[in-house]
Amino acid sequence: MQFITVPPATSQPPAGLIVTLHGWGANAQDVASLLPFFNLPDYQFMFPDAPYPHPHSPVGKAWYDLRTENMYQGLAESRQLLIDWLQSLEISTGVPLSRTILSGFSQGGAMTLDVGLNLPLAGLVVMSGYLHPGAGAVTQSSIPPILIAHGRYDEVVPLQAALKARETVESQGVAVEYHEFDMGHEISPQMLEVVRNFIENAIN
Repeated sequence: MQFITVPPATSQPPAGLIVTLHGWGANAQDVASLLPFFNLPDYQFMFPDAPYPHPHSPVGKAWYDLRTENMYQGLAESRQLLIDWLQSLEISTGVPLSRTILSGFSQGGAMTLDVGLNLPLAGLVVMSGYLHPGAGAVTQSSIPPILIAHGRYDEVVPLQAALKARETVESQGVAVEYHEFDMGHEISPQMLEVVRNFIENAIN
């Protein structure tokens, strides 16, 4: 899997690892451009590229197809690829999964919920995401805390999707921190401030 990795700005060993998954039609560069706004200089960041080309963008990537005729095609492969890659990071970075945050925007947020509920991570951050059909079942005993953040006026992934995801994971006994923002399908500075606080609490 191709990815961008950015070491801590402090040149100290990383306090933790933050993996951020991009949305449908975006790529690792897009989310990596948000790095200064995270304002977490002690952490190492990794931004993987999804494995599939986007049908309408020469530079965009996809975790799976979202077109009606091929809906969710490629999801099983991306899921396994991500799980294997996340489990390999402990060796390549020296940071255990227990100090790793998995985060994602939109389709990346859906992948975060899909694979993250059953890995021993420090926390999950779902920005403008949703739950795949049939996802949300937890098979491990200790579940990472989850942050769900969503725009009230999101026309791409309606707010209802965030409420459903929250309800589903809370029914499994998971601690969910939930925030709504006066915005559309986007990542705002206010959202990133909430994300930063959540990450620091989850790792410390």
